[in-house]
Amino acid sequence: MDNRAGEMQVFLRVVEAGSFSEAARLMRMTPSTVSKLVARIEARLGVRLIERSTRRLSLTAEGRLYYERSQTVLNDLDEVERELSLGAATTGGTVRVNVSVAFGVLALEPLLPEFWQSYPNIVVDLSLSDEIVDLYLDRTDVAFRIGPLPDSGMMARRIGLAHRRIVAAPAYLQRHGTPHSADDLARHNCLGFNFRRSAPVWPLRESGRMSGRTVRGSLLANNGDTVRRLALAGMGLARLADFHVRDDLAAGRLVEVLAGIVAADEEPVSAVYLGGARMPQRVRVFLDFMVPRLQAVLDPAAAPAQ
Repeated sequence: MDNRAGEMQVFLRVVEAGSFSEAARLMRMTPSTVSKLVARIEARLGVRLIERSTRRLSLTAEGRLYYERSQTVLNDLDEVERELSLGAATTGGTVRVNVSVAFGVLALEPLLPEFWQSYPNIVVDLSLSDEIVDLYLDRTDVAFRIGPLPDSGMMARRIGLAHRRIVAAPAYLQRHGTPHSADDLARHNCLGFNFRRSAPVWPLRESGRMSGRTVRGSLLANNGDTVRRLALAGMGLARLADFHVRDDLAAGRLVEVLAGIVAADEEPVSAVYLGGARMPQRVRVFLDFMVPRLQAVLDPAAAPAQ
């Protein structure tokens, strides 16, 4: 039977006690048994962990590494067992989250009260920004991103697709007319973004072919919520994700235009995070809670029946 956790405990006690005999006394084992267990670890790893002398024990470089990693492994094991035995309410710590303004306000924030009912000891450090952050430099645990993901060593969970629509307020359309073709966009104020990754091109379908139409307008903003508010104020056309304008469309505050020629305008939405197999429990439960609920926000038709 594999008992590496038990061997780690013996090794830690030897290091902390300073001798095989004292470790054996504390663990109610014989010195020879303790010595054989440490020798078994060294034989399995193929390295010497402890330099033995008649006066004292000293760790090799490999021994110091094994000691530090063993402490981490055993502490993680204790944490898992403690959380499972006491329940989810004991899971604590801070989860640092970055999310775009619109997705954060409309999708993530409404889920937080329910999350805290299940995990009252977790602090959510929430930053709303439509700029791409570096998870390492900004000490971010989870980032929700809209758009293709670059190749990296980060982990990701697919949430769904954000479909974009071209919308305007009825008052704007009354003043400037409703566009019916791609050529009409040249006569309209098209509200846009100033991200480095964004381009003033709206994908449309013309004569059965996919094409991109360059647009211009009086606004370039760094977040979708500003663009939405100016569209609601009747300042121009806006190209926004459907989750962002769903309620406005249903209430008649905004109207979709050019629906018949808008190309398949969609982008993936993902949760990006660090850690992998060594992800902290607080981050794991946050993702496990949020991802299926956010999937339902993006695709209400796929949400499970209540």
